[in-house]
Amino acid sequence: MYKVIIVEDEDIIRKGIAYTMDWTSMGCTIVGEAASGEEGLSKISELNPDIVLVDIMMPGMDGIAMIRKAKEDGIGDFKSVILTSYAEFDYAKKAIDLDVSAYLMKPASEEEIQKSIKKIIEEIEKENVLKQYKEKKDLSDIGRIYIKSGKDNDYVQQVIDRTKERFAEKISIETLSDELGVSASYLSRKFKEATGHTYLDFLNEYRVREAVKLLETGKYKVYEVSDMTGFTDYKHFNAVFKRYTEMSPSDFLN
Repeated sequence: MYKVIIVEDEDIIRKGIAYTMDWTSMGCTIVGEAASGEEGLSKISELNPDIVLVDIMMPGMDGIAMIRKAKEDGIGDFKSVILTSYAEFDYAKKAIDLDVSAYLMKPASEEEIQKSIKKIIEEIEKENVLKQYKEKKDLSDIGRIYIKSGKDNDYVQQVIDRTKERFAEKISIETLSDELGVSASYLSRKFKEATGHTYLDFLNEYRVREAVKLLETGKYKVYEVSDMTGFTDYKHFNAVFKRYTEMSPSDFLN
């Protein structure tokens, strides 16, 4: 369940959001309430929520200042939803600068809040998948970590170096074995012994890592990234990308 805190100085609004909506059906639970920015900061520090719904105008520290302070002090890692009666551009700009996930005008309907929460949960789940993916062993360092000195492993190091340089080309263990003047079966065996990976697994994951970098820029379409990372077959690119990241390239891009 995703943990939610509501920071709102108007008791009737805060209680209404907390107790009239079906948070469980959204995969959430209300873990705390606060009536001021100062109290909100304390609750965030104590309860480490995933999502914080916060009013802008409150006595003392306002909602914008609370979010900014939490980010500056590294208090919690949460998505925020602004609830406000103020439509001024200045408030909206400050919210954008703080990477607020949603900006809702009061009185926000239950449907609007649910829609925003659903969007935020999708963001969190996507980030979690990417975080898990990026926490895997960095294959760009595989040569330095595993390769030992010696003639046999010099071949493996050359395979890794050439793959990093030419991953966008049509490349295979057979191509590289011809270039190095050894048999493909010998090179495959030595690669697995030295790295713990098959060559194809190494190549695919390296290509997917490069694809993730390109997709994160937002500059390229999925089929363009497929071509740029050596996947000449679009369907194959989708299948391999999903195998390593647990989502399709289109879902990642969206």
